Amino acid sequence: MTHGTSAGEASELKWLKSSYSDSSNPSDCVEVAHTPATIHVRDSKDPDGAQLMVAPGAWVVFIRFAARR
Repeated sequence: MTHGTSAGEASELKWLKSSYSDSSNPSDCVEVAHTPATIHVRDSKDPDGAQLMVAPGAWVVFIRFAARR
């Protein structure tokens, strides 16, 4: 797991918000972008801030865990 990204790489990512995002405050959400090798996660309130990057397999494990909560 790493955090941060190059400016060029960040500008090429297509960021998506969860359909479960709170519609009363649309900027209060986590955004996710993916490449074949990495899943990127960031705070939508701070798009230029730090990003969490994980391997796709680790992301799948996290999503399965979160879905059970």
